[in-house]
Amino acid sequence: MTTAAQSAEKLTTIRRRSPAVETWENLRRSRAGMLGLLLIIFHLILALSSPYILPQDPFLMRSDVMSDAPSNEHIMGTDKLGRDIFSRSMLGGRVTIVVTILSTIIAITWGGLTGIFLGFLGGRADEILMRIVDALLSIPWLLVLLIIISILGTKMWVQTITFGFTYGILTIRVARAATLDYVSREFILAARARGERKRTIVLRELMPNVLDVLLVDGAMNWSWMLLSFTSLSFLGFGVTPPTPDWGYMIAENREILPIQPWSVFGPALMLSTLIIGINLFSDAFAKALGLDRSQGAPV
Repeated sequence: MTTAAQSAEKLTTIRRRSPAVETWENLRRSRAGMLGLLLIIFHLILALSSPYILPQDPFLMRSDVMSDAPSNEHIMGTDKLGRDIFSRSMLGGRVTIVVTILSTIIAITWGGLTGIFLGFLGGRADEILMRIVDALLSIPWLLVLLIIISILGTKMWVQTITFGFTYGILTIRVARAATLDYVSREFILAARARGERKRTIVLRELMPNVLDVLLVDGAMNWSWMLLSFTSLSFLGFGVTPPTPDWGYMIAENREILPIQPWSVFGPALMLSTLIIGINLFSDAFAKALGLDRSQGAPV
């Protein structure tokens, strides 16, 4: 085969590759991105399988091993109630991960659609609603989360909806900014000229083009939700005891931290590795899509 024919065949293969395949190829070249993806997969698998592979009973309190140092029986030691820290750390992210993932999906869905509609409609309605969004963003949301959860309770569905709503407000601005880059393009003008309904244009024309920005923004929001949920658990408004939770584990052992640092090492390690993994992956994912993560715009 001649060089020209090989070049033509290679060009044809490149053209046939779907955007998803091309994005994966770009992502696979990033070592940091793949490391982040492996960390995320590890935590997801651990969240699903931890109840079946725990080396110790995470709820068993033993007075004979209270605040024990790491040993062969207890790899990370025990807390002040004699419970195995390693087993509790493995199980501690189960509720946190489920709640924050579901909340991220809710935030992307309602916040993304709202932002796209506002960017597409424009006019006075867009200006008024965006000023409302700006006002909401000026509120200290951790305080709002505390108030809502303290009133409605710490049930999982309450936490999921609350986080999904609050972080969806952040997504509105991102989706609207991305939409404004497309509303004046020819394919949108052609859809308007054909008389297509606004809902159809938003769902079929704008949503697929803005989806990559929303996915990157969702990854960023997921890491922030993890920190917020852990903060609420640390304050006693997260998972209901005695269910293990990273934030609550740190809170209940903070008094003995100076003399027994291993009591918080396990949950802190699990939380930090997950957040590091999400950030590494989201950075690489944004670059693979050709986006600037800090600005949410094409590069």
